[in-house]
Amino acid sequence: QVQPVESGGGLVQAGGSLKLSCATASTYAMGWFRQAPGKEREFVAVIWWSGGSTSYAPSATGRFTVSRDNAENTMYLQMNSLKPEDTAVYYCAAGAGWSTMPSAYAYWGQGTQVTVSS
Repeated sequence: QVQPVESGGGLVQAGGSLKLSCATASTYAMGWFRQAPGKEREFVAVIWWSGGSTSYAPSATGRFTVSRDNAENTMYLQMNSLKPEDTAVYYCAAGAGWSTMPSAYAYWGQGTQVTVSS
């Protein structure tokens, strides 16, 4: 089952943490993206199937950590020091080579809402 399924969103105060999960059997790169109201979908983080290579958007660097457990077919996004500007629907994507572009990914989850209050 390559179709991703996200979970773990919610409401958190600024400075708090959330951990998102994405269940998928993808064996290629997997990415996290987010979309705030009225804005384009933007790259957050990407990880190669082995977990050995990762890349982050500047807004996520130092605060977010992407990881995956291939035995559990699950990818994670640990988000710390959350800010109100992190509020968005977060999407998990699969089925691409190494890419930070949404258009490169064939499979998308339904999204999970993350809301950070000030």
